[in-house]
Amino acid sequence: DEEAIAGIPESIRRKSLPRWPRASEPELVRHYTWLSRRNFGIDTGFYPLGSCTMKHNPRVNEKIVQMAGMNDLHPLAPASHLQGLMAIFYEMQEMLAHCAGMDSVTLQPVAGAQGEFAAIRCFQEYHRSNGEGSRDKVIVPDSAHGTNPASAAMCGYQIIEIPSNEDGRLDLEALRAVVGDDTAAMMVTNPSTLGIFEPEIAEATEIVHNAGGQMYYDGANFNAILGKTSPGLMGFDAVHYNLHKTFSQPHGGGGPGSGPIGVKSHLAQFLPKPLVVREEDEQGLDGWSYSWEDPVNSIGKVQQWHGNSGAVVRAWAFYRRYGRDLEKMSEHAVLNANYLRHRILNPSKELASKIPAMPIDGAPARVVKHEFTLSMSPVKDATGVSGKDVAKRLLDYGYMAPTLYFPMIVPECLMVEPTETESKEVLDKFAEDFLTILTEDPELVKTAPHTTDVGRVDEVWAARNLVLRHSLGE
Repeated sequence: DEEAIAGIPESIRRKSLPRWPRASEPELVRHYTWLSRRNFGIDTGFYPLGSCTMKHNPRVNEKIVQMAGMNDLHPLAPASHLQGLMAIFYEMQEMLAHCAGMDSVTLQPVAGAQGEFAAIRCFQEYHRSNGEGSRDKVIVPDSAHGTNPASAAMCGYQIIEIPSNEDGRLDLEALRAVVGDDTAAMMVTNPSTLGIFEPEIAEATEIVHNAGGQMYYDGANFNAILGKTSPGLMGFDAVHYNLHKTFSQPHGGGGPGSGPIGVKSHLAQFLPKPLVVREEDEQGLDGWSYSWEDPVNSIGKVQQWHGNSGAVVRAWAFYRRYGRDLEKMSEHAVLNANYLRHRILNPSKELASKIPAMPIDGAPARVVKHEFTLSMSPVKDATGVSGKDVAKRLLDYGYMAPTLYFPMIVPECLMVEPTETESKEVLDKFAEDFLTILTEDPELVKTAPHTTDVGRVDEVWAARNLVLRHSLGE
């Protein structure tokens, strides 16, 4: 209305009406239905995107999160109006702490990288409180996720990268050579991005702890060990959980995510605020009353409100549904990865006779965990077909491509993670199609994809020439 418009400064008022496109409801419905058909997701096909854990998202989780009292709450409502949701939050804090061997958990971070940042800030405040704020170096292995050094750098730390040994595992001698009085922390993923377990992880944590540093567990690959062991047993001081990976929160295209962090007791006072606490109350929900409480030396908030509550509720439903059978999830994830790896690297004699060159294992390990890497270098050397070309061609067969060119320590790398929710039939078909691509005309593969709505794009040009504004027909 005119009164509202009068409150807007003249300098930022529109001089003409916005050029919104005019469309009827049927046209809008058809447009978005058409867009949905162009999209690819876990509901439309096999999605073996390594280190992303693209598992099935149970629909019961959606039923629960859409219930009244879940999705119609406002974060500014008083705690007395949020008791049901806060009970779920409290239970999720406790369950996550238990499965990772931690003492306290905050649900506030809404991404894995944000969880990393929050945990490193807790380390930073811990060192400062001990008069050791001069510690300014964070150690990462060369197989680390790129967010690890980025998160530490955002906290002002200098990054020290150490090489993997010839087996692709942590090199303890390289670690010993760089730890010292200036070491603030080390960040490790276990299993690593190569999909292999670090058998000497306890010794690595001891080396860092003896130097006065803290150990951080990147939970991106937690799906491989859940219920079997825990970061706490390995000696880690902090961990982030990806609820959008391990605990089935739907994700893709940048979100929505949730990256809670768990810490040992000596770090609990620094956690982001607030946490959910409870006390006995005969008049409360099931005999309990829930409230918000700020840790005494909290680093503050890292996210508005109380985190991604929808993701927390979905993950809570998933956790409760599995219960004590959580270890079956990791067992099946590891079984599927090893089976698919074997199927790809050991084709039938008939098919092998038609393949000019085979990929090689990215890690010389007898058994992998939840994912594996393939080096396509022999294929590229023999035929000119790169890992990228094979990834693009897989789109024509109806699959999402594996993670491409990561970790960078594996040349022409494809990283494959089938997750526990795929059947043997799906894995067999993928292996067959993958190997069939290796028999095809190299030019056909190098110009793929051919059946998608969008063909081969020039990623380099697109990255350097951003188009951030629609012309609306101008």
